[in-house]
Amino acid sequence: MNTVTYKMPCGVLETESQTIKSGQDKRNWTQYSRAIAALMSKRMSELGMTQRMLAEKMNCTQQYISKMLKGQKNMSLETICKIENTLGIEIIKGLNENEQ
Repeated sequence: MNTVTYKMPCGVLETESQTIKSGQDKRNWTQYSRAIAALMSKRMSELGMTQRMLAEKMNCTQQYISKMLKGQKNMSLETICKIENTLGIEIIKGLNENEQ
């Protein structure tokens, strides 16, 4: 009898273990994403800025901005920093207080 051993890359194991977690994890990032979207939308209105204008300033597509504003993107820290810098808002609070 021949036995075949299949070895999965580490990244696959991490992905599988993450999908086993409860729906709570997904709910948490979507809640944050929607809160960020609300902040973005409010600030864009204050500045009279369109999605296209924001996309140009952030060097991304209007479609990407649209997905962020719908709360459908799990944004990286880099993206959140670009949003903060472009719109002049603070999303990640409290971190600067530790830099004293």
